[in-house]
Amino acid sequence: MRLGVLDVGSNTVHLLVVDAHPGACPLPAHSHKAELRLAQLLDASGAIGPEGVDKLIETVQDALEAAEDKGVEALLPFATSAVREAGNADEVLARVKAETGVELQVLTGAEEARLTFLAARRWFGWSAGKLLVLDIGGGSLEIAYGMDEEPDAAVSLPLGAGRLTAGWLPADPADPADVRALRRHVRAEIARTVGEFSRLGTPDHVVATSKTFKQLARLAGAARSADGPYVQRELKRRSLEDWVPRLASMTADERAELPGVSPGRSGQLLAGALVAEAAMDLFGVETLEICPWALREGVILRRLDHMASE
Repeated sequence: MRLGVLDVGSNTVHLLVVDAHPGACPLPAHSHKAELRLAQLLDASGAIGPEGVDKLIETVQDALEAAEDKGVEALLPFATSAVREAGNADEVLARVKAETGVELQVLTGAEEARLTFLAARRWFGWSAGKLLVLDIGGGSLEIAYGMDEEPDAAVSLPLGAGRLTAGWLPADPADPADVRALRRHVRAEIARTVGEFSRLGTPDHVVATSKTFKQLARLAGAARSADGPYVQRELKRRSLEDWVPRLASMTADERAELPGVSPGRSGQLLAGALVAEAAMDLFGVETLEICPWALREGVILRRLDHMASE
């Protein structure tokens, strides 16, 4: 069947259309994206303002039309941290349902981490052994670890690249004092969780998902996305450590000129790099591999599993 996954994230609203059935690899058929940046549309009280809600409804309606055009039989709509943590989340969800008919499932941070882990496990297979999975989104950082398809530990931290950029790095280029303050904050937040994972043993394979990690790997010399999903892409901590001060000295426009960096993401790449560097350092990771599958694929795989068991 043709499935559509509608991901209302902190940065983008992304419709991914796939042809899928239980026991087979989901094949991408269409992708429809709109940059909404909900995490940056919160007002002083932490609520999504009227303009932001109107934009969200318009964007969801556009995605619905794209899904219909592509013959989607079933739509799996969900929202992550920007909606989850909004002070008026219930009101936003009610308006979206009333005006579009779409009932967004709000994932918890732990659910995000578990579904992303499932996608990584299916991509790399059992031969990867114990997996440590890192995912930097616009609003949160997810970390998961385990040997099976369900992780033994999964956490979500409020360390998304968009959230941190808006709250800690107002200047362009970033003020060095702000960068140092953000670096301390990120490392303190991640350090609180390291013990929970360390007691489970050393991972056999460390992987990362998300646009932030893909862009950082591209800067460090990894293959272009145009080369396809089956090319192995790695990110080494040493390369990342070299890039962080360079990114900190650049404006957002200058970063957008770098290979693999989109203008829409260039402003928050520095914050994402600080989170990635801290995670790799504190977890003792020298090299990680980029996983093409992430949360959206995890949602699809979970749906297919349920279909197979019915």
